[in-house]
Amino acid sequence: MHNKVFGLIGNPIKHSFSKIYFEEKFRRLGITDCEYKLFELKSINELPQLLESEPNLQGFNVTSPYKTSLEKYLISSTITTQFIGAVNTVRINDGKLFGYNTDWIGFLNSLKSQIDITKIHSALVLGTGGAASAVKYALGTQQINCKSATTKDISWTRLPLLPYGEDVISYKDLNKLDNLDMFDLIVNATPCGMEHIEPLKEFPYQNITSKHIVFDLIYNPEETYLLSRARKNGAKTINGLGMLYLQADESWKIWTGTGKLL
Repeated sequence: MHNKVFGLIGNPIKHSFSKIYFEEKFRRLGITDCEYKLFELKSINELPQLLESEPNLQGFNVTSPYKTSLEKYLISSTITTQFIGAVNTVRINDGKLFGYNTDWIGFLNSLKSQIDITKIHSALVLGTGGAASAVKYALGTQQINCKSATTKDISWTRLPLLPYGEDVISYKDLNKLDNLDMFDLIVNATPCGMEHIEPLKEFPYQNITSKHIVFDLIYNPEETYLLSRARKNGAKTINGLGMLYLQADESWKIWTGTGKLL
């Protein structure tokens, strides 16, 4: 019997813990007919070649930079995924690709496991990509006001087509603020701070205080520069490992037909 194959596409992905996590999951559940592979694609245009070379591929996770560039390959996606504008999970059925997003529920459940979310009223989300969109969607379900930080030179303008009509601020203008007290939660949804990727140079780390909760979606390294600075300033810090595991479990439910289609 041929093994069922699952995997992860992105670039780079050698830092990912997904393969380790799923291999341990398979061992723990006594699953012997499944394997999980890492597929580092130089371009999303290599996806058809991957699908041809892996006929037993049942589904795959998606990481940066391809979460927002899969649409042309999908037969359909959920309303939630369309709203977020990013795909992190794909199920393959009869050679057809169906898109989902489990990042938002993984983030939300990870956050809820660490803090009392009812005390969070406002958030600053660093980044405007696919991961940031999932974070903002999750916070929006809890009626938490969001502002996005971008490297673009803008000033408290409204970016169209984003869920819940969040305001967007540039890092240049963010540095003009005396403090960050208008935000209860700060979330890094960029790859900045990963191994071999420099931390955000523009962010006013000195303005983080013990009043803040700082969540970095990065999990490798375990403590990023942002989390290190935040912890030293007395803030509550959370890394992305819990989110990774929770969104991976939701992906598995989708692949096996045992969960809701998020």
